[in-house]
Formats: sequence, C-alpha cells, structure tokens
Amino acid sequence: MTVMNLRAGTGSSAADELGRSMPGKVALPGEDAYDRARHIWNGAVDHRPALFAFCETAEDVQSALHIGRVHDLPLSVRGGGHDWVGRALRPDGLVLDLSGMRGVTVDAGARVAMVEGGATASDVIAAAAPHDLAAVTGTVGAVGMAGLTLGGGYGPLAARYGLALDNLLSAELVLADGSLVTADAATNPELFWALRGGGGNFGAVTAMRIRLHPVRELLAGLILFSWHEAEAVLRGYAALTASAPEELAVLSGVMSGPDGSPVLFLAPSWSGAKPEGEEVMAQLQGLGEPVWAQIAPTTCGEMLRMFDDHAVNGRHYALETRWVSALTPEVIALLVTGGGAKPSPFAVIALQHFRGAAARVPVDATAFGLRREHFLIAIIAAWEDDAGDASAAGEATRHRQWAERLSLALALTPAALPGGYPNLLGPHQRDRAALAYGYKIARLQRAKQRFDPDGVFTSATPMPP
Repeated sequence: MTVMNLRAGTGSSAADELGRSMPGKVALPGEDAYDRARHIWNGAVDHRPALFAFCETAEDVQSALHIGRVHDLPLSVRGGGHDWVGRALRPDGLVLDLSGMRGVTVDAGARVAMVEGGATASDVIAAAAPHDLAAVTGTVGAVGMAGLTLGGGYGPLAARYGLALDNLLSAELVLADGSLVTADAATNPELFWALRGGGGNFGAVTAMRIRLHPVRELLAGLILFSWHEAEAVLRGYAALTASAPEELAVLSGVMSGPDGSPVLFLAPSWSGAKPEGEEVMAQLQGLGEPVWAQIAPTTCGEMLRMFDDHAVNGRHYALETRWVSALTPEVIALLVTGGGAKPSPFAVIALQHFRGAAARVPVDATAFGLRREHFLIAIIAAWEDDAGDASAAGEATRHRQWAERLSLALALTPAALPGGYPNLLGPHQRDRAALAYGYKIARLQRAKQRFDPDGVFTSATPMPP
C-alpha cells in the first residue's frame, strides 16, 4: 500500500508520518485497501475515514495513536467491524484497524485463552475446540471478541458461565496517552472494573485473557412453528424456561420461513449431559406442532456458523433493542403483532434470556448495569438496497420505522426496564445508556476522566459525557 498525499494539511502530513512509522500498513482514499477496509458488516454504513492504520502489534497501535493525536485527528478502533452503526469507522478520522490481529493462544491446563484485539468469536472457538474447551461468546461468529466482551456478551453459555465480560481475566490496552497497560483484578483494578461493561471508552484493547470452559459438544439446533402458533408457543416457552436448568439456552423470536412469511423460531442449545438435554428438547418441541425441527449434537463452531448465515455482510441493517423483565402477555402480543408486520423477509426479532450465573454476579462487581433476570429483545430490520436511486432512502426509512415503532411500543409496557443493552444502543441514545448503567454511570465517568481525560475514545459504546 502506498501513502497518497490526498489533501494538503493535517491529514496528508499525518499519512506521511504514519507511512514512515508503519510502512505498508497505511491506506488512504482512492486505494484498493482503503475501499476494502471501509466496507463493514452493515452495508447501510457509508462512513469515509481520512485514513486507516492497519495495526499488527501493540506498538503499531501506540505509534498510530500518537501520530493521530499530534495531528488532532479523531480516532476510532476497528476489531470485528460488526457494530451496526459503524462506530469502528470514524468519518474524517484515523481508524486503528486491528482486524489483522486475530491470534488466539490456548493454555489448556489453565483453561485460559490469550486473544488478540481483532480476533472474532469464531477464532476463539476454533482455537479452544481441539482442547474440548469453549469460550462464552455471542451467537454470531464474525463478531469481534473484544467489542462483544467489553460491552457485555449475551450468548448460549451465559446462563451457565456468566456473560462474556464475566469471563475476562485481564486486558492489555493502549491508553489515550499512548501507554500500554494491563488491567486485571490486582493491577489497575478500577480500569478493569470499567472495561467490563463500559465498552471501548477507555483505550484500544490489543489483547485479552479470557476464561475457557469444558464444553466439547452441544445438543443444539432449530425448531420452527407456524405463525398461527406463535403466541401460544411464546407463552409456553416463557413458562418452561422460568425453571429450566442453566445448561439450557434458547435464542427465540421471529424470522422468515422458506416462503418468506414469518415463523416463530426456537434455537435451543444444551451444554449438559445428553439424556437430560434430549428430554428438554422434546419439551420445547411439544410447545406446539413444529413445521420443521432439527436437533443434533453440534460443536460450538457449527452453532455459530448457523447464525452467521443470517448476518450477511453487506446487507443493510438497523437495530433497536429493549430489556423487559418478563415475557408478559402484553409483551408477547406486541412481538407477534410486530413480527407479523416484518417489512422484509430478512428482518428478525431475537430474544435472549438473561438468568442463572450471569444474574448471580454481584451488581457492583462490574460496570454492566443490569444483573436481574430479564429478556434482551433485539429488533433487526434488514433489507437489500437494490433501488440505487432516490427511492432507496424511503425504503430505508420504512424499515427503520418498523423497528422504532415496535421498540417504543415495548417501552410503554409495565415489563419494560430502563435503558437497554449498551452494545446495541446507537450514539443518539446516550440517555438510554445512562439508564442502562444506572447509579454506576458516575463511577464510569470518573474512570473516563482518569484514563481518557481528553475524550480520545468517544466512538465506542455510548456513554453520557
């Protein structure tokens, strides 16, 4: 890659310095490498940074950050690039691109993985699998492990082993002043507290140590119910999972069947002994009359790939999220109404049940705000941008409005909880982020002032100033 003097002034001189400091690792507009890096998971994001610094080491991150600060360039950090609003790509800024830092080293005896800052959930699962171990991840393998972990990390093992952030043992990160530090329970404990839930607001994480668990295989799959059974199945699902063992996780919600019409889906996974798991799977299938069901022994990697098929790169997305205390009849009715009005076959409503080990973590142990049992609802509008003209904007508005209206309707129910999952809240929702953290927001703000007083890292998980 060559460094182009695209424009006079700060941007070009910063590029010159970066080119000398990181030869072959810098890209500017007009270069193929720039165009490739600019396209992330959400095709609706059209951000145009000033330049990319493709970091391969912590020293690269330090060098790029220093030069960016000297030239007063706004910064962002890219790991997996799966944030739906594209915060990884700072418009007119310098992107510290860690997507090449994907190494994962497993200490099987200690059940610990050392994970570089750009590694994805699939990278971690693949490295742990030969040792019959697994990490707590989300449900999509292409998501960056660092971003997932710092903001929370709901997933199929959370009820048994806690959120992804509860399994963070230490983090190595470059702070705004360029120093490379370690944060864990003994070293920089206040920074360690803030990282676990406060997102990427405190530095660029170049490596993490995470706890692994003895999970060789899951009993998992997908169960589809016809739409006329949706309400009854959701009621039954809510009742069954209220007392389910912690080995069971069920991603549920609304998706499209083969003909494009809505269906109610349950995507269960069982991490315990197989005989008990088979009984639970039979109970889930007995909640209605499945139109399709496939449950089988599955690896964690295979399960992630199943969901990757529904998170297609380049498709256009808009997300809304809500927390609810329970799947009350009112909440279920709204989900069924909203699901029936899905504006495209690609739109999805997904529910995850927060309970078990994740809910037993002391509320003050991490910055994550909500430790009571609840459901996370993600409303995912998704569409193909085929119009290529002025009608594309109207089409995007139609899909976003569907997600917004359902989210607002859920917010008005008695089951609604304040805030929402910070990893899914947009930068325009800082008021909801404050509610999500609750009384912890003051402590987070003090940590921000201590470790990033100049607000260098401001494009991460939303946090009120």
